[in-house]
Amino acid sequence: MQRRRKQNGVILQISGRWYVRYWQRRNVGGVIERHRVTHCLGEITTRGKTPPDPIVQEAERHMATVNNCSIPVEQIVSLTDFVEKTFLPMVQRSLKKSTYRGYKLTWNLHLKPLVSRERKNMKDLKTCHVQRWLDQVSQDSSLSRSSLKGVKAMLSGVFKEARRLGYYDGSNPAQDTKVDPHAAPPVQTYAYGLEEIASILALLPEPAATIFAVAAYTGLRRGEIEGLQWEDYHDNELHVERSIVNGQVSTPKTTKSRAAVPVIRPLAERLEMHRLRCGNPQVGPMFATSVRSVEYPNGTPLSLHNVVNRQILPTLNCCSHCGLSEGLPHLKAKECPGYERDKSIPEWQGFHAARRGLGSNLYRLGVHELVIQKILRHSNVSTTTSYYIKSTGADVAEAMKQFEQNIAEKLEGQNLQDTDGTPKQDSGATPGLIN
Repeated sequence: MQRRRKQNGVILQISGRWYVRYWQRRNVGGVIERHRVTHCLGEITTRGKTPPDPIVQEAERHMATVNNCSIPVEQIVSLTDFVEKTFLPMVQRSLKKSTYRGYKLTWNLHLKPLVSRERKNMKDLKTCHVQRWLDQVSQDSSLSRSSLKGVKAMLSGVFKEARRLGYYDGSNPAQDTKVDPHAAPPVQTYAYGLEEIASILALLPEPAATIFAVAAYTGLRRGEIEGLQWEDYHDNELHVERSIVNGQVSTPKTTKSRAAVPVIRPLAERLEMHRLRCGNPQVGPMFATSVRSVEYPNGTPLSLHNVVNRQILPTLNCCSHCGLSEGLPHLKAKECPGYERDKSIPEWQGFHAARRGLGSNLYRLGVHELVIQKILRHSNVSTTTSYYIKSTGADVAEAMKQFEQNIAEKLEGQNLQDTDGTPKQDSGATPGLIN
């Protein structure tokens, strides 16, 4: 590490503010360069060109941080360089592909334009800078509070990794920030009921119907369904071993996600019929295309994105007048007055609505939360109760009806006694009948 030369800096006025100017060496794209840095000290509140004592003291304090910086010159970089050359490659190597894709999208779409305007080295960033970015992201986008918390979590992870590697010295500047409390609340998620599941299964063609049955009756995630192989189905259980996201094979989301899920009889019958339609394979993708390769001699895994667009949506989005699906088939209808979706058909809410539906339906049948957690393979039961158990208006009405009945029974028992707890005359009760 090359020794730094002590600097006092030069105090000057620029556009109504006091600044201190000095030289600093930093790493730019792997090359050590010497740059002139100008740091704002405060507003000009006095006449003349002589800086007042508070400005001089602030300049001395700032130059002390510059001269006493413990970060090596090789690690004095901009936040943009650190994120793109160190943080994102680390995420790509060690975390899920979906996590890397989300971080990269958040960085390029929301954070990079704001960070590039800051023109500060990473070591000089403070909580106020991170807070300003979060406020600006909230103003420039329609992100919900939960999405803004995700942006904050990413920034916190960036500075945590920077501290670990020696690029940043000090407390994490993202910790004391807060997201906009007036941002839009999270969108209410949906859970399919048993009646909706039965209706959808009756309408969908194969293999979409069997795929949706797996989602509704086992709660497997979309990538886990796409990654199923016939070898994973044995002992009347589906063993979750892999997940396929955007064609990339990876491990399941968490350690607990890699587990077995029991298969109920209606699903087992559908799977056996699906196996026979496919030529009774014993190995290979459970839902496969006709395209064969060296890795997949029985066909490559079927993309559920294509299943949704080619089978599920055309089936569920039918016109109430002509019965044809939305899009080109309906445009060819000559006598139809205009497309109007058939509201008697359940709307497509995604595969995850079937997963939430399984949790809600099991809870409605009296299954304990911890058992539902194990079936859905969540790491924490709070995730199950907070996001995967949905109550409807009918559930609330039924609960209040039971509550009313319970109160009525209690009051009826109390009416058999007077204030002293003795049976009332002509009540038909005896002391032995009263608790």
